[in-house]
Amino acid sequence: MEDADPIRTLGDYSRPSHEGYKNTIELPEGNNVIPLRSDTIRWVQNGCLFHGLRSKDPNQHLKDFLKLVDSLDFDGANRERTRLRRTAKLRNDILMFQQHQEESLSEAWTRFKDLLQKVPRHDIDLWLQVQIFYDHDTPAIKRTIDQSTDGKLRDRNAEESWALLDVGSLFLNETLIYCQLCGI
Repeated sequence: MEDADPIRTLGDYSRPSHEGYKNTIELPEGNNVIPLRSDTIRWVQNGCLFHGLRSKDPNQHLKDFLKLVDSLDFDGANRERTRLRRTAKLRNDILMFQQHQEESLSEAWTRFKDLLQKVPRHDIDLWLQVQIFYDHDTPAIKRTIDQSTDGKLRDRNAEESWALLDVGSLFLNETLIYCQLCGI
């Protein structure tokens, strides 16, 4: 008889599947139309004029406009929309994580965990968190991770992989500091 919930390796999660995907952003229900006063409309128009000049960036104009509109608070409606937008941006930062040039494994790992803590309800499974971090490391760091884990990280389950990265990043950082102090 086969186990109903076998332990999966990270490699198992790499195979494409739509199972378990869900939308993490829930839009508020109801009528979201809010009457605007004419002075509010003039204030927005005066604060966000765009003339299409070559020296002006249309994308920056849109960002400035959305920031201005978000600053208007109509019965708390924009607070929720702003919170959803901020959560979506932070979640995207997690999904698009990239190790910086000259950044050590320990520094990258700490920065990645800080991103995760900024959005406690990011709804990103542990296996995917490990996968994102590992996939966006430099090839040299990937080799270091694989060497320090006695093989490929993908052959382990998500909890083991997370623990190995957590402990390994500290150990490798201390080893590098020791080597620098000793001139090795």
